[in-house]
Order: sequence, then C-alpha cells, then structure tokens
Amino acid sequence: MNIAAVKRMTVPEFLAWAETQEKVHYELIRGEIVATAPERAEHVRAKQRAFLALEAAIRRAGVPCEAFIDGLAVVVDDETSYKPDALVNRGDPVADGVLIAPNPVIVVEVLSPTTRNVDRTIKVADYFRVPGLGHYLIIDLGRRHVLHYRRQSDGVVTVVIVKDVDLDLDPPGIALPAASLFA
Repeated sequence: MNIAAVKRMTVPEFLAWAETQEKVHYELIRGEIVATAPERAEHVRAKQRAFLALEAAIRRAGVPCEAFIDGLAVVVDDETSYKPDALVNRGDPVADGVLIAPNPVIVVEVLSPTTRNVDRTIKVADYFRVPGLGHYLIIDLGRRHVLHYRRQSDGVVTVVIVKDVDLDLDPPGIALPAASLFA
C-alpha cells in the first residue's frame, strides 16, 4: 500500500499495514501515517538504558509489570497510536503476537531534533488521554534531565524536571534513579 494513497486509517487498519512495512517505523496521528526519522546511536543507547532501568526497577519492586523497548503501540483513540521509546505495561504479561500495550502505565520518549516539539506538546496531551497512564518521561540528553509528567489522583497532570534524584513512579510502585538514564 502506498502511503500517499492512504487518506485516513483507524488504529487496527494502521497496525495491520505497518506490520508489513520494512525498516521504517511509523505512528498514526489523527488518522494520518507519520514516518519517524532514523535514530542516532545516542538515541538508541538512551532507549536501551531506559528499558534496562525500568526492567531492573520492576524486578526490585516485584510489581506485576513488564518493560518494553519500543515496538508496542500505545493507543490514544481510534485514529491515534504512538510507539514510545520504552514503556511499562501493568498487569499480566503481554501475549505473544500482540502489537498494542493493553495497560500502559509509564511511557518514555527520548528527545531528538525531529521529535522534540511533538514529544513536549501533542504527545503530552495525547498520552494522558490513555486511561491508567500514570507517567510520561521525556529524556533530554542535551540537558541531562528528565521531564516527568505525572497524573495525580485527582486527574491533574503535573510536571517536574528531574536531574539527580530518584523518579518516584507510583503507580506502579517503582523508583528509578534519574542518573541511570544517562551515560
């Protein structure tokens, strides 16, 4: 299927199409297919550090969660899904063959020159439309800090800049040293 020929898609249509594509990653934003830029080595390393730190924190806390390094989609609505750089899914292990995180509780994006504006604006609003999502972490490699967006119990989303302390990620009940996210 030619991208130019596609006007609008739903998330299920998009995921079926994206699964047939080679070597290029896509997201679906308001029904429109958006190709993501190739990733630099430092971006890939940062994703890996985030995944490993989340996985270790889950193991230490013994909470029923699973960490993933990109790949699984987070569905915002019928026409929007993102593939964060890392995520934590809460609950039972995700079944093999599944393309969507059923219960994302933490999503992580690493800023890059091509995504920084979308990550800090559109995705903040969209991710917090996902029921059960508690935390959105944006890793800024240039400034060596993490923007930690957190949904409070009353539904209000707050943001703090974290540099050298632990990130308190409750739910699901894990702590993550901010320093573990940087080389």
